[in-house]
Amino acid sequence: MKGKNLYVGNLSHSVTSDELGELFADYGDVEKVTIIEGKGFGFVEMSSRSEADRARQALNGSELQERTLRVDEAHPPRSRQRRGYRRY
Repeated sequence: MKGKNLYVGNLSHSVTSDELGELFADYGDVEKVTIIEGKGFGFVEMSSRSEADRARQALNGSELQERTLRVDEAHPPRSRQRRGYRRY
């Protein structure tokens, strides 16, 4: 694993940043938690790569509020390409 930032998917819309941070704190120091409101996913930044890898291995496929979490390494956002035609 390259980085210390994790993507966390399939979150319940009622999960808070504090709850998510507490879950990941069992695997190391959590530096930052960001939940994307209304989208069902978020990001957790751990203090080191090894802690992030340990958390990913332990929590991917685990349950939080009756939802199975998807935890993976976060990647930078892709640039959006316009599709279709342009109006002149």
